[in-house]
Amino acid sequence: WKILPVLEIIKYAYILWQNYIPTIPKTSRYTLAETIDKYFIQTIESILVASFLEKQEKQPFVRKAIISLDTLKFLLYILWEIKALDTKKYTILSEPLAGAGKQLGGWHGQLTKQNSPDKKSGEK
Repeated sequence: WKILPVLEIIKYAYILWQNYIPTIPKTSRYTLAETIDKYFIQTIESILVASFLEKQEKQPFVRKAIISLDTLKFLLYILWEIKALDTKKYTILSEPLAGAGKQLGGWHGQLTKQNSPDKKSGEK
């Protein structure tokens, strides 16, 4: 079973995140951190679903993965801003998430081109 590169990146970031959760203060761990965890899982799920679908069915799930990832990154930023996550951990975690975002954006763009009306009518 071959894992998509974007899924490898998200998996790596999620493992990092799991190691960081115990360091988050309890006041944020069971609220904001728990919500971030749910968005990680939602992003992974959307990517997995998209990877198994036919080309014309993938786009909504890739879009959902992008939205989930962007929400996750924003909540992570808030966690850092309230000093519940230190700068070093925030930076280390942000890098793979940014890379995953670029890959998802590229995938979405590719699907948009493939599913465009021009492409469907046989024009190149």
